Amino acid sequence: MDQFYLLTANHATTSSAETLFNGWLKLVQYAMIPRWSTTRNVGEPTEAALKVLVEKIGCRDLELSKSLPSLSPAVRASAVNEYFERTITRLLTFDFSRDRKMMSVLVRLNGSGALFAKGAPESVLDRCTSVLVNGKQVPITSQIRNSLLQRTLSYGKDGLRTLALAYVDVKDLDVRHYQSENSQDYARFEKDLTFVSLVGMLDPPRPEVREAVANCKSAGIRVICITGDNKGTAETICRQIGIFGEKEDLTGKSYTGRELDELSHKEKVAAVQRASLFSRTEPGHKQQLVDLLQGLGLVVAMTGDGVNDAPALKKADIGVAMGSGTDVAKLAADMVLADSNFATIEKAVEEGRLIYNNTKQFIRYLISSNIGEVVSIFLTVLLGMPEALIPVQLLWVNLVTDSLPATALGFNPPDHSIMRMPPRNSREPLVGPWLFFRYMVIGTYVGCATVAGYAWWFVFYQGGPQISFHQLTHFHQCSALFPEIGCEMFTNVMAQRATTISLSILVTVEMCNAMNSLSENESLFKLPLWKNPFLVAAIALSMGLHFMILYVPFFSALFAITPLNWDEWKAVLYFSAPVLVIDEVLKLISATFVNPPSKIKVD
Repeated sequence: MDQFYLLTANHATTSSAETLFNGWLKLVQYAMIPRWSTTRNVGEPTEAALKVLVEKIGCRDLELSKSLPSLSPAVRASAVNEYFERTITRLLTFDFSRDRKMMSVLVRLNGSGALFAKGAPESVLDRCTSVLVNGKQVPITSQIRNSLLQRTLSYGKDGLRTLALAYVDVKDLDVRHYQSENSQDYARFEKDLTFVSLVGMLDPPRPEVREAVANCKSAGIRVICITGDNKGTAETICRQIGIFGEKEDLTGKSYTGRELDELSHKEKVAAVQRASLFSRTEPGHKQQLVDLLQGLGLVVAMTGDGVNDAPALKKADIGVAMGSGTDVAKLAADMVLADSNFATIEKAVEEGRLIYNNTKQFIRYLISSNIGEVVSIFLTVLLGMPEALIPVQLLWVNLVTDSLPATALGFNPPDHSIMRMPPRNSREPLVGPWLFFRYMVIGTYVGCATVAGYAWWFVFYQGGPQISFHQLTHFHQCSALFPEIGCEMFTNVMAQRATTISLSILVTVEMCNAMNSLSENESLFKLPLWKNPFLVAAIALSMGLHFMILYVPFFSALFAITPLNWDEWKAVLYFSAPVLVIDEVLKLISATFVNPPSKIKVD
């Protein structure tokens, strides 16, 4: 679930202003609290937009107005605002609160006092009893009120964030009389206001957000926007970023906080199942929505930045706080978003899926390879053949040859379809039935190929003894049944040569298996090996180590093996290569029937 400051560029500019009074700049300037750093503000974009508006309009001080063109850009950027700060004294600030949807400041003005207020138009208008028209206070009528609300709706349809400005003259300037620990008490002072102006500000969506929302949809992630902005503005922004279609009927898909409160529990459950926007909400609505969604068995990620957001962040399965948010929100969250950008969340989801997939590929490679080694030992015992591999060779393969590609699999690139796969069930085991079946198929082939290479050298290879398979599987009775073949072949250099074939097949087929482990479902033709240069280097190094123990006499004697000729290497490749074809078939079945990607396309 998301908020607008994640979706928009946070570079608000004042686009429209509906004013009934020419002397409203003092109010605009004093109803803001941003800080400036040359021409860049540190604070809320809304405040900065109003500051810029004040600078663009100027003031009635003729001396200051004449001097503006001669000022440096850095000084000119805040000259008018500084003028008002010098001439008008700020006494007290009533901070913004979501229940009031407004803020105000108490100032000393021309020997008397005034309370300047700004906030949501409907909230400010509820507290107004008059309106300024050409400098004169006129009682506000229902016709004027409705006209201003209609203008607010019109601004909202254009995607403008609208604020209302108002004030009230006060005689009591003793700030002690205005102290209150509860923001709800501020309403005692913010009453009988005089409406001054509507200001519409454009905060355009971030360019990357539309694609990020589309990627989330294709990944099976539902994006729900929760905002304090008015319904019209929120709906327009949601259409612009792709949460809603341009012409989509929003009946039952967009609610205000007040509309949500009026629903029964059953209706609320139905609403959260289909709605994607909740506007004019308060912090309590967030926690309520989290409860409703979790009640449907959904995994909920919630964003927030304020103290009041902390309960919802804590309640959500994944709480995401803004880097610019309060410490309370950060402590309550599971993750802190440094740049406050929704697209970063989408990238984090992709990165999380990649880490999970690479973990599975790491496990897949090691388990299927180890299954192959177990099968080779079991098969030689079952068939009554001599040992195809001795313990020191198996240790070398496990500790040295296999470990390099296994480590490199952690750097696999993401599949092209990684963000088009539906979310996995949180209770889903790391190794499911289908994945285990694939382990067994590949592992069985690895073991069979290793034993088959050993048998091939004794039975079919022209450079070998070419004994029968029956004689090979009854070697332990050689002296009694067929002494004429020379039973010493099962213990001398011939046996070492056959063992070398088996070891070379095991190493080569496991390197091919490492290539297969580049992706769980994508073919090597779509995601080629060089996309992971670390894996290429690991395979090359592993094969280099294997050549070292084959062709360096010290190591070949240590591992009881002999160098192979080209004909024997061709046999090794013939026995090893089919594992690539087998896994390509399994990937095709998996991508087509078991785990097909979403058909949704990114706009």
